[in-house]
Amino acid sequence: MNIRKIAELANVSPATVSRVFSRNPGVSESVARRVLKVAAEHNYHPRITEKQKNVVLITPYDSVYPVQSCIDMLLMALTQELPKDGFRVEILPVNSVDRLSDVRFCAAVAIGLEPSMFPDWDQKFSVPLIFLDRSPAKKNSNSSNIYYVNSDEAMGMELALAHLKERKCRKVGCIIHGNPGEGNVDLRYKAIVKLLKKMDFPAEETLIRFSGNGSERYVELVGKLLKQGVDALFCPGGNAGITVLYALSLYGRQVPEDISLIASEQSFFSNYAVPPQTTITPEYSRLAQVVVSLIGERISGSSVPFITTLPYRLIKRESVK
Repeated sequence: MNIRKIAELANVSPATVSRVFSRNPGVSESVARRVLKVAAEHNYHPRITEKQKNVVLITPYDSVYPVQSCIDMLLMALTQELPKDGFRVEILPVNSVDRLSDVRFCAAVAIGLEPSMFPDWDQKFSVPLIFLDRSPAKKNSNSSNIYYVNSDEAMGMELALAHLKERKCRKVGCIIHGNPGEGNVDLRYKAIVKLLKKMDFPAEETLIRFSGNGSERYVELVGKLLKQGVDALFCPGGNAGITVLYALSLYGRQVPEDISLIASEQSFFSNYAVPPQTTITPEYSRLAQVVVSLIGERISGSSVPFITTLPYRLIKRESVK
């Protein structure tokens, strides 16, 4: 497949196809959509020129988003890694995504956003859209320009619960940050239910709670779990580490003497808490490096995997007895 064939199938000239792929403003939207549709149907990826090395990082616009801490760390890693390969970075909140039609760029990275928010990417753009920290709803995709780079959520849950099991904890309460149906919440829930049973921990439904958005419910949820006699808390996502530590202090419980605690890593807090917190963490720098590599391979015309999944890591500190 080449530009001439794309032009023939789209009933336009090769010059028009070139203008579409270079995002020339002189091409009508209907013609551009027709050309991009033909290209997507034939899995054709136009070569991206070195002059277009702008990467748009699309972020949530609401700072009370359930995984803001993770987004901040991913954003930091990307803004460190992309310039190393000569890419220029533009950060765009998702509520301003319509601006993409006026921007020349070689790739976009959606950080912590749902794929359903970009239903017609292939009909608008000929460059890759990479979803970071998300998994596809289906394992196969008809899109030729959408990719996923994420972490193994089930592995992260297993690292934490296996560590609590190894340290002789008997009853674990879990607070998963966010609401069912959001982000990675369902993946974490399913893994935790399965692992609690597999490791012979009590697995009643009341031992697994959802925090919702923000941090307001943590004090209430921690209190309910303490009443059930838990000797450990596992709280993946959000700002759970600092929030749960505060909640436990209100109930007069000490970490780790009374309650062992594992949360998600926060670079600017976890190691400096009292006591320093044991955490699970995606490999943020490695995730960013994979994104940069994927974009570079697309520029060179190489094929790239639809999904890349990286391992979690357990950081052992002092919050587990």
